[in-house]
Amino acid sequence: MESLNHLNSVNDFNEAKQVIPGGVNSPVRAFKSVGGTPPFIANGRGAYLIDEDGNRYIDFVQSWGPLIFGHCDKDIEEAVIESVKKGLSFGAPTTLETALAKEVISIVEEVEKIRFVSSGTEATMSAIRLARAFSGREDIIKFEGCYHGHSDSLLVSAGSGMATFGNPSSPGVPQDFTQHTLVAQYNDLASVESCITLSQKQGKGVACVIVEPIAGNMGLVPSEVEFLEGLRMLCDKHGILLILDEVMSGFRASLCGSQSFYKVRGDLVTFGKVIGGGMPVGAFGGRAEIMDLLSPKGAVYQAGTLSGNPVAMSAGLVSLRKLKEDSKIYERLEGLALKLTQGLKSLCAEFQIPLQTCVRGSMFGFFFNDKKVRNFQDALKSNTEMFARFHQGMLNKGVYFAASQFETGFICAAMNEELIEGVLERAREVLLEIHTYGK
Repeated sequence: MESLNHLNSVNDFNEAKQVIPGGVNSPVRAFKSVGGTPPFIANGRGAYLIDEDGNRYIDFVQSWGPLIFGHCDKDIEEAVIESVKKGLSFGAPTTLETALAKEVISIVEEVEKIRFVSSGTEATMSAIRLARAFSGREDIIKFEGCYHGHSDSLLVSAGSGMATFGNPSSPGVPQDFTQHTLVAQYNDLASVESCITLSQKQGKGVACVIVEPIAGNMGLVPSEVEFLEGLRMLCDKHGILLILDEVMSGFRASLCGSQSFYKVRGDLVTFGKVIGGGMPVGAFGGRAEIMDLLSPKGAVYQAGTLSGNPVAMSAGLVSLRKLKEDSKIYERLEGLALKLTQGLKSLCAEFQIPLQTCVRGSMFGFFFNDKKVRNFQDALKSNTEMFARFHQGMLNKGVYFAASQFETGFICAAMNEELIEGVLERAREVLLEIHTYGK
């Protein structure tokens, strides 16, 4: 396939590798699973990215979700500039924190109190600490394929059995740090029950179950309704706190996140992405009786110098208020996501290429797989070589998808039907090239 000119990006990448491990500050940016050199981005505008070589791309990554209004949204940009003029951060309380907290609480029913942090990793790590303190137990359950940040106790892989304590999935994580983490199978209640039984037999007990109700880190794989409802009932039965990780899906899948699809409430909920409007933000919230255990009111310590900084709070306030004002935005974005994924599926069918697709509001995903993907093991059976060739082909035609089969795509408000139709035309060309020359 003919390639765009990426000479500046190649030089930039080589230079970066001299001073930054792997040349990137987050692994998926390196394009390791799809090949080629990652474009180094100079700027973004609306639905588009422009790289250092002047190439323009339709951007379906949107900074991994937060830019629901696209790059350089005028309202968010103006709010940030005005905030910056008053100071970048103070390390002291501001009324902006209270205002954004009230906005989130007004939308998400189960959140009575909330605390802001600077990343999703901080949010999930802190929520788990809080759950352990509230329950007086130490074990936790997570699901294979769900990513909740890179804190030590969550960087685990499944053991050899259905119900096992996790093994470290990264060097540098001691076994002692993961000995209280059990790994269950997503969309499989029986595996959760096995984990609970194992913990109880060892005299420990499970403090919390943490789950992405709409998983976005093994590709887009939503919970099945019966699974999430059953998970809530299991937690209630055993006195376990349920943590819904909505760092990606909160205010993205719908204004109420997973609530619009499941009506299942968490005891604690973690947020990120959209509530920062593109700035680094995370948050965790839940019932007041749990949240009040946090210092300085309670004894559970959690702190962050830049937590709730005014620039991020300003961006988040504008983003959430714009979403609340536009009652039809999620319907429009979902329509575009469906047009894209259904179009891709039809095109692949023409070339006899198996494709599974999924849409949840403004989030979408697709797997080169001949069977429905319900969990991480299903996702691993996808044709990653086909994805890499498709990704390379689309990038060369100016379409920027996430550089991994196991990531989620995002629609932004700056996109329209004409843009999606143009993307599908380019996809047809790429699939024809793969079909003709890739055998």
